[in-house]
Amino acid sequence: MDKPAIFLDRDGVVAESRRAPGGSTPPVSVDDVAIPDGVAPALNALKDAGYCLVVVTNQPDVARASTTREEVDAINAVLCRTLPLDAVYVCFHDGFQCRCRKPQPGMLLDAARDLGLDLQRSWLIGDRWVDIAAGAAAGVRTILIERVYSSDTTSSGVPPDDLIPDHAVTSVPEAVDLILGSTS
Repeated sequence: MDKPAIFLDRDGVVAESRRAPGGSTPPVSVDDVAIPDGVAPALNALKDAGYCLVVVTNQPDVARASTTREEVDAINAVLCRTLPLDAVYVCFHDGFQCRCRKPQPGMLLDAARDLGLDLQRSWLIGDRWVDIAAGAAAGVRTILIERVYSSDTTSSGVPPDDLIPDHAVTSVPEAVDLILGSTS
């Protein structure tokens, strides 16, 4: 039987830069990684409830040559050792013509196929409109962690006028409480 999943954005949701806490700036190295307060216990609660935890992250700085794939992989490895993650899917492309770069749903669809996930019973937690658009396109319920930058224009453009998350919260623990309290 397919498992439900929680898809998580990386930067600004499960990780942040020690240089820019509280923002969506990606960490530049393993030493720059900080896990926001409450994230680890919240993810452990989801894991205990039977969810598969999958990070889906755009990392265009590799294509822009401002970081390396090895550094991104090392950061992801630290997150996998620190948090109860089952997988990390990464789009290294710049621009939005590929199928994997959020707001496209490719990473979620690939994870569902690879890991045997039930998208109808799954959720996505993100802090930007591109996360919510990817989740909606994949058919999962969406939770926006509201930040001042959540609706900002990205390299993928502006958010569609009709894009509305299923829920909006202010933190990962609040999102997890909502998911675990959901009966649908």
